[in-house]
Amino acid sequence: MIEFGFGPGVCGELATGATREWLVTDGLGGYATGTVSGLRTRRYHGLLVVAGETPAARRVGLVSLDPAVVLPSGARVRLGAHEWNSGVVDPRGYEFLERFDLVDGLPRWRWRIGEVVIERELAMTYGRPAVAVVHRLVAGGPVRLDLSAACTWRDAHGERRADGPTPRVEPADGGAVVEGAYRLTGPDWTPEGQWWLGVHHREEAARGLHPDEDLWCAGRFSGALDRPGDTVSVLAWAGDLAEEPPPATQVVAAARQRHRAVVAAAKPADAVDATLALAADAFVVRTATGPDVVAGYPWFGAWSRDTMTSYEGLFLCTGRADEGRELLRGYAATLSEGMLANTADTGRVEYNTVDATLWFLHAVSRHVTVTGDTDLGDELLPALHGVVQAHLAGTRYGIAVDPADGLITQGGTPGTALTWMDARVYGVPVTPRTGKPVEVNALWINGLAGLAELTELAGQDPAELWRLHHRARDAFGKRFPTPAGWLHDVVDAPAPAYPLGGAAHHDDDLLRPNQLLAWSLPYAPLEPDPVALRRVAAGLFTLLGPRSLAPDSPEFAPRHRGGPAERDGAYHQGTVWPWLVGPFVEAYRKAGLPTDDLLVGLVGHLGEFGLGSVSETADATAPHAATGCPFQAWSVAELLRVRRVR
Repeated sequence: MIEFGFGPGVCGELATGATREWLVTDGLGGYATGTVSGLRTRRYHGLLVVAGETPAARRVGLVSLDPAVVLPSGARVRLGAHEWNSGVVDPRGYEFLERFDLVDGLPRWRWRIGEVVIERELAMTYGRPAVAVVHRLVAGGPVRLDLSAACTWRDAHGERRADGPTPRVEPADGGAVVEGAYRLTGPDWTPEGQWWLGVHHREEAARGLHPDEDLWCAGRFSGALDRPGDTVSVLAWAGDLAEEPPPATQVVAAARQRHRAVVAAAKPADAVDATLALAADAFVVRTATGPDVVAGYPWFGAWSRDTMTSYEGLFLCTGRADEGRELLRGYAATLSEGMLANTADTGRVEYNTVDATLWFLHAVSRHVTVTGDTDLGDELLPALHGVVQAHLAGTRYGIAVDPADGLITQGGTPGTALTWMDARVYGVPVTPRTGKPVEVNALWINGLAGLAELTELAGQDPAELWRLHHRARDAFGKRFPTPAGWLHDVVDAPAPAYPLGGAAHHDDDLLRPNQLLAWSLPYAPLEPDPVALRRVAAGLFTLLGPRSLAPDSPEFAPRHRGGPAERDGAYHQGTVWPWLVGPFVEAYRKAGLPTDDLLVGLVGHLGEFGLGSVSETADATAPHAATGCPFQAWSVAELLRVRRVR
């Protein structure tokens, strides 16, 4: 894997060290996450964040373990880091960091206080919400190490204040139980019980959200580090509080061993592939209903569109076809009126996308093609035929096949945004894309062909599916090309206003990246045109992937910054989306254009934001600073997929 390591120049400078984040997950949707410098910059940062009934229903538990070293002289050196709403950063433990490394996906810090060197490693158990934090004396000593446990128990999207109830902390063997929800154990526990008021999260402030919270210092662990190799460790876990995890050093060793096995199973071609395979592992989780995919950390849960778009990269490129098979079967059971359920972060099951179901058709087709698992194809065939029939008849939100040309139209309900460009501001879609979106119809045409092949493999007659495919493909070729050389983003869109007797519809020719699917999918409706692709690249391609809108468009937003309304307004109006590098490179490859240098920026990005992973979004203009989730499933999946298929 790629080795990520930083010295004092990064660790000790908050402008750089506090913008690089690490993530360790528990395989259930819970996690530990923070920054290289140790400063918590998000409300989501913590050492034990526990998933609920769904991965999106997370609660923050153990927030931090603040180390303080007591030297033989009696001097006390604090190694933690907090920012307060006064603007003060105190303590400033990052000033003692001589090294941070990500080793086998696990974070490791090394502080130096004169001749004393102390190392911290952290890991989670796989399959249960538990974290182990190990401190080891590397040089010097003897010293005493105190660890102050800053705690809360709250929704991951909110904050807790001192004007509410005081957290309930009850004694337990070797430590305490907080709010009856999670347990802490370690050496020489001393209860304390005091509020730390006004802890500030600079990233939440930058996102226009409430940036401050109060933390409860529940108590302090303390242990002697007499000689190099001695350790002081703490465990924290939720779930069955009576079942203590293995010793912390064993948890770290087991996590490292498991991560190496995950990478080996993916059979990576190089260090970048190995890094991406481990990054992909974080998103594949086990829920009560089977495998699922977390769309992004630290705040997303499972979304069916993201899951199906990510499917090939996360499962087929990493040796996880068996898990993938189980996931596809589980999602097939959610089909209703020909639509795939969207397991929204609200906790409700909704049917509010036009493209997730079509991505599902693609995922099943790719699974059978890559693995030869025709049994799964046969099993799901009736459900997939039902999808086509429902679209022919018409389903929710005005989604239907237009009998005039065989293309999919959508968006018959005001206020809806059904494509992946689904941002809304004050309830109003920014890009409603009502009509016949280009990528939706590319996916429809691709899905019909893939289903026809599955039907033929099952010994059934695919003639009607091929007829529908050819009709829609022919209509696509006539309707979507523009005089400018690229493709319309939407055809038959409602005209905003038109004079009496004028046209009621128009074709949207804004330069957007959605058209890339019309050239990149396995059964794409069009053969790639090198001239058109170069024009698209000239307007959209950046160092981290394609923009969502060309800079010369009137509504182009150069930066994805500000409060929720500003960010949502810019979300698909220029903001860079790294996942689109997959269809972009695939289209270039099919056109015979050179692709060797198209991924250099994204590979470099692996060490810049979410360490070892790929961000959700980035600013549309240079330097294309990353925004959104630091760890995003489809960004990782598509980079991995397009690198593996060379």
